[in-house]
Amino acid sequence: MRILLCAALLTLPAFSGFTSHAYAQEPEQITIDAHASTTPFPHFWEQTFGSGRAILSLRQSYRDDLRAVKEATGFQSIRFHGIFNDEVGLYDPDRQVKNPGLAAQAANDASVYNFSYVDQIYDGVMEAGVKPFVEMSFMPRKMASDPAALHAFWYKPDVSPPKDYDAWDKMIRAFAEHLVERYGLDEVASWKFEVWNEPNIDFWVGNPKQPTYFELYDHTARALKAVSPRLQVGGPSTAQAAWVAPFLAHTKAANVPVDFVSTHVYANDTAPDVLGTQENIPRDMMVFRAVQKVHREITQSAYPTIPLIFSEYNASYANEPNVTDSDYMGPWLANTIRQCDGLVQNMAYWAFSDVFEEQGVVRSPFYGGFGLVAADHVPKPSLNVFRALHKLGDKRLTLGSESAMATVTASGGLAVALWNYAPPVGTGAAYTMPQANSGSAKSFRVTLQNVTANAAVEIWRIDDDHGNVLKAFDAMGRPPGDLTKDQVVKLQTAGAMASPERVRLNQGRLNIVVPAHGLVVVTMAR
Repeated sequence: MRILLCAALLTLPAFSGFTSHAYAQEPEQITIDAHASTTPFPHFWEQTFGSGRAILSLRQSYRDDLRAVKEATGFQSIRFHGIFNDEVGLYDPDRQVKNPGLAAQAANDASVYNFSYVDQIYDGVMEAGVKPFVEMSFMPRKMASDPAALHAFWYKPDVSPPKDYDAWDKMIRAFAEHLVERYGLDEVASWKFEVWNEPNIDFWVGNPKQPTYFELYDHTARALKAVSPRLQVGGPSTAQAAWVAPFLAHTKAANVPVDFVSTHVYANDTAPDVLGTQENIPRDMMVFRAVQKVHREITQSAYPTIPLIFSEYNASYANEPNVTDSDYMGPWLANTIRQCDGLVQNMAYWAFSDVFEEQGVVRSPFYGGFGLVAADHVPKPSLNVFRALHKLGDKRLTLGSESAMATVTASGGLAVALWNYAPPVGTGAAYTMPQANSGSAKSFRVTLQNVTANAAVEIWRIDDDHGNVLKAFDAMGRPPGDLTKDQVVKLQTAGAMASPERVRLNQGRLNIVVPAHGLVVVTMAR
């Protein structure tokens, strides 16, 4: 993933303070027929989450946040960098036999591989009911062609190719064999194995970038498949939705296994980088445009039905508190889901938690981090957004609206999302004063057909006044640095999902006003 190395962790930003809303003059009219035909609506936006690097999963704070997000979304798999980093201790060709008198220990100690932390990492996430989405990175320094090729991240991973592909191949095979032995082939065959991370930018110093990455991919894919053809491998795991067409052309020409395509995009990426055009694409359209582009490239390739996984996406790759820490995320995410439905099999939000150290140790709980949960297990509005959207059903009804989705739930009820998108109030990392929200509220008049005329309805809201911890943080004066235990408890309470409003339909109709940056999910039985 990409991130701006800046002073955001060292300074305390402010947030937008929403104080008043002017009602939209003309309500949007929406008609929903509960008996209309539907299309499948798998929850592709909540199957996988990204996270801080592998070793962080050994922390209790990480595991607490993992369980909270699992409870909110039911997500299935977790992706992180650095399972081969030296801090995990997997590869060390210089390990010495510590007790030659004990044959079994000697045999173990003589191995160049140590799976102790690997096992603890994967055991921990699986105990939470989550599968690994295995990003195979980065290079062990004693295997690296350039031990000094260290990425700018705080933990300084090596991003060079291996100096000896035979050693790399042996490590990949030993890694996969160990996983199969420990967890069973049926289990490991359900995981995804992704080769590296964003080799088209500064996470790979092979030269030239693309051919040397393809070489890495070829070796890795073949080594995995040598353990079992059932293991699922894919790439190119690129930033900015890049390289997919040449990657698939290469795997076809070289007869290299590939089971899925993975790539990344962020909503503040630019059109020249993602699409090769000079367009000015707004933040609420960029992810869709990237997904659409890659979907088209796949359909035109030799693998027209291969699964597409955006293994990283978010509204920002920078530290923008008024974006990723705010209720802006509700309408942005809902609209992105609406646009991308049917084009992608899996979109992995980056990331589930701010137990995260790519820029160093976090000093403020709200600095524009990627996670759904801030430091000290404080829920952000984005966690409540995911919790609300999880209530949507798995069958989608067709609507003509750009601000609504209607679904049928497994129990036969309806779940409807309504939102009021507005651009974020200010961008960047450092604000000193709260800014008023200039967006207008939006009114919806919803008519429901083939439902009980006075059906009971629950209305779940995320906006400035509902499920928004930033309002309480503002009231504290945005304390810099460490929080007191009392402050942490108050923020945890303030960040909780707001209780739903309970009303009844009025002759099959429902009127709802949604403030700018607000998301509403309405649920009802038929």
